[in-house]
Amino acid sequence: MDYTLNCNGQLLELNTPQVMGILNVTPDSFYADSRQQTEHDVAKRAEEILVQGGSIIDVGACSTRPDSVPVSESEEMERLRWSLAIIRREVPQAIISVDTFRPSVARMVVEEYGVDIINDVGAPANSQHDMFRMVSRLRVPYIYMSRKSTMRDILLDCAEVADKLRSMGQKDIIIDPGFGFGKTLEQNYEVMSQLERLKMLRLPVLVGVSRKSMIYRLLETNPEQALNGTTALNTIALLKGASILRVHDVREAVECVKILSKL
Repeated sequence: MDYTLNCNGQLLELNTPQVMGILNVTPDSFYADSRQQTEHDVAKRAEEILVQGGSIIDVGACSTRPDSVPVSESEEMERLRWSLAIIRREVPQAIISVDTFRPSVARMVVEEYGVDIINDVGAPANSQHDMFRMVSRLRVPYIYMSRKSTMRDILLDCAEVADKLRSMGQKDIIIDPGFGFGKTLEQNYEVMSQLERLKMLRLPVLVGVSRKSMIYRLLETNPEQALNGTTALNTIALLKGASILRVHDVREAVECVKILSKL
């Protein structure tokens, strides 16, 4: 898609799909190998994402795995301050996004650490408008994730949200159809099968299926054995128009992009 994100003055072109590498500073993320709990591990993971070809580091400090209980706002902020200070020191040129559903956290990470993108992992309905107002004031690209269960409802939801955000002055909007959120196994695959329909919104689409249960439940394995299935779905998503892949395994996703770009 011919779309450019303005990330604090850095222009990120999406005419070639980009890869977003996951860096979790939570002790309870569903995929154990993604948990970074020491300064050394955070620095190593941040550098690894860039070396392997990722263009965005996506930092999460509050697990959204099924049945998880969100940590307090103060705990989420503490984890982010600790990890973002390390990342900014070790890879100051990196484009960083932060996963959060809290407007106050979004403000803190942008104002204190110059975070480039807010990746909204699903603000509760009663605070969603507050998040919209916050990102519009902060003037950073915003990823909206829909928890709707069918493509029809995702399209209606995202179109409505995009209109609201534009009315508030928000420029860069990315749509995430929310694989694994508010959907059954069958609904996840139905949405994937119709992913190209999101093109009608004329907004970049982020796909995050990395090692999720929609893969390992179908294949009767576990997150540790879900890389091959992740690669298969990432390839399908790229063919259907995805602009950003959010992944644990950066090198493999970058290879998918390179091969399909060559085609």
